[in-house]
Amino acid sequence: MDRLKILIVDDESRMRKLVKDFLTKSGYEVLEAEDGSQALDIFFEVKDIAMVLLDVMMPKMDGWEVCREIRNYSKVPIIMLTAKADEKDELMGFQLGVDEYISKPFSPKILVARVEAILRRTNMSSQEETMEAGGIVIDKAAHQIYIDGKTVDLSYKEFELLAYFVENKGIALSCEKILNNVWNYDYFGDARTIDTHVKKLRSKMGEKGELIKTIWGMGYKLECE
Repeated sequence: MDRLKILIVDDESRMRKLVKDFLTKSGYEVLEAEDGSQALDIFFEVKDIAMVLLDVMMPKMDGWEVCREIRNYSKVPIIMLTAKADEKDELMGFQLGVDEYISKPFSPKILVARVEAILRRTNMSSQEETMEAGGIVIDKAAHQIYIDGKTVDLSYKEFELLAYFVENKGIALSCEKILNNVWNYDYFGDARTIDTHVKKLRSKMGEKGELIKTIWGMGYKLECE
């Protein structure tokens, strides 16, 4: 079984080494970045990062900027690490979708315990997760789609594409964004790949296929009440 990947982002090499040693002993694969820019490069190059440990104060790009950018594309769990125990910072973190907030100095054992608790929680919620939009129900655990209560047979990529639309309902999605998230960042395709899959998806969805709107010159959007 593959080890879960955790990205630690901190400009202090000693801090990265300390955290990496404890997480590695606990069975995780640890990736390191020394600033925010490098962190984003790694995050978008490496597939299946299970969690990001993110320092707030860093050169080039601070933790808040990195967090915002990641949240535009992913719901991966994020733990913010900071030397400042400031209530305003904590509130900002939670507004940005941070899962946990840990002040330095901290016990590495406590950090590992928090990491494990969050990963257990997110793994359980993803297994139980169902999403709904406009009469479309997606059961991620069973990998099933129901439209108005009826099962619809979709290919793996059609399922992933529709799930991505439902997760981002009402949001205009560029073709680049769709390719990056559904086909992953290692895919060198073009917009015609998406057009083909959307066409098949619409036909299988019947009348509900009309909910997927074409935004000319940009991409697509799932539009429902």
